[in-house]
Amino acid sequence: MPHVITQSCCSDGSCVYACPVNCIHPSPDEPGFATAEMLYIDPVACVDCGACVSACPVGAILPDTKLGDGQQVFVELNAAFYPKREGKLPPTSKLAPVAEAPVVHPRTGGPLTVAVVGSGPAAMYAADELLTQQGVRVNVFEKLPTPYGLVRAGVAPDHQTTKRVTALFDRIAGQRGFTFYLNVDVGQHLSLAELAEHHHAVLYAVGAPTDRRLEIDGMALRGTNTATEMVAWINGHPEYASLPVDLSTECVVVIGNGNVALDVARIFTTDPDALARTDVSDHALAALRNSRVREVVVAARRGPSASAFTLPELIGLTNTHEVVLSAEDHDLVQRDLVTESDPLTRNKLELLAKLGDASAPIVRPRIRLAYRLTPLRVLGADEVEGVAFTVTGTDEVRELAAGMVLTSIGYRGKPIRDLPFDESVAVVPNDGGRVAGTPGVYVAGWIKRGPTGFIGTNKSCAAETIRNLVDDYNAGLLTDPTARPSALDRLVRGRQPDVVDAAGWTAIDRAEIERGGADRPRDKFTAVPDMLAAAATAPVPSLGRRLLSGLRL
Repeated sequence: MPHVITQSCCSDGSCVYACPVNCIHPSPDEPGFATAEMLYIDPVACVDCGACVSACPVGAILPDTKLGDGQQVFVELNAAFYPKREGKLPPTSKLAPVAEAPVVHPRTGGPLTVAVVGSGPAAMYAADELLTQQGVRVNVFEKLPTPYGLVRAGVAPDHQTTKRVTALFDRIAGQRGFTFYLNVDVGQHLSLAELAEHHHAVLYAVGAPTDRRLEIDGMALRGTNTATEMVAWINGHPEYASLPVDLSTECVVVIGNGNVALDVARIFTTDPDALARTDVSDHALAALRNSRVREVVVAARRGPSASAFTLPELIGLTNTHEVVLSAEDHDLVQRDLVTESDPLTRNKLELLAKLGDASAPIVRPRIRLAYRLTPLRVLGADEVEGVAFTVTGTDEVRELAAGMVLTSIGYRGKPIRDLPFDESVAVVPNDGGRVAGTPGVYVAGWIKRGPTGFIGTNKSCAAETIRNLVDDYNAGLLTDPTARPSALDRLVRGRQPDVVDAAGWTAIDRAEIERGGADRPRDKFTAVPDMLAAAATAPVPSLGRRLLSGLRL
């Protein structure tokens, strides 16, 4: 009974280290790990011990006997990653070594203290790596009253298994030496220089919070947005809760065909009663119940073999939704199948070849994948009426009527005050996480490497940064903080009286879960004042307890 990795894989890699027989690949020591769409269990080498099941933070691994009908394809998909063999042979590569956490050499002046700006996956993995050492202190600063970044606000609400990684982050936040400073905006309430006075090092893990913008005429019309903003609106992010969203149109066009584009298309065509059992925001659910959308067209500039979405996402989509192609796009798929040699891409093409015909009558909300369409301009006077495309590589123009246009062409980092910034690739210039020309300052995650990889990819990215940070500390390159440990808490509370600590976040979390009742995992607050009101119900630590917290090792 081999175990199988399914579409909710986050590429965290913990399962690789838990496996006693090295049957999960690609492993972090292999070149393909950083770009892998998912990991794969070797059915020949698997000994069915189940160690990987408990290690997986998102519940993506199941015995093959417990797979649902829509998951059976993953049995073959996992097996296809490995060569055909006669009998039971050893695993296909050397055992992936468990990377030892960097050893911190203690100093007489006090423990290594690090400020982490941001609280998404890269930030939490970095904190976890640091806290494997005794005496290290990590202070995490987040501008919202709630932590965990895109896991909370960027993962589609119908992907609840992926959101389970927050349970891992909660365990990290509960470790000795970890402190949350939520609702604190570094750059507004505190400066980099002030953080440096209280820490040996400052690590920015702020992600890539903005979208790449499509520079064509009409993108300022009412009814244009980005898919990322739409997902944030669906998830109830407080900065996007008031986004004007009009779903009275029958057709929505999404330009770009990555996983975020599929997320929006899937949510817009999902039965609202099914979404009502998730943590979708109340305002989004109300709008979706009144939606008139009948078709979402996901338009890509290139052909089917260059599809940006991952195979697991496509499998999951076709298991639950009606997805169609035009006859012309079906021909493109067949043409690509003749020449494509990459196994993963061939799997995508073979699945695309089985999709329905777009010429069939629309009987329920559906998704149409469209290829070789280069956006020319958005049509309309005051509001969106459609999109004009050129057929890629030609002068032929095609117009598609639509009442909403969303772009989904990638995330983009933004400049950070007092740090260098490379506008061409939208990252902070760095060498293994060390910020160029700025001693004692580090980066991890998307602001370090660009918006690539999956949630778990940030684990190895953060580990690299932390190894270099600790090496610098051990080499005496990081100067000791000039301020007393207890001074940080007073500084933060003086600048931001509405700071939310771990107890406040626990109160918000508990209140949201209670609001969700028996049918929903949670009913999220979408306004900062409501979050702060919930946080205020937490027990307030005494001044003495706060001082002890600042002084303890």
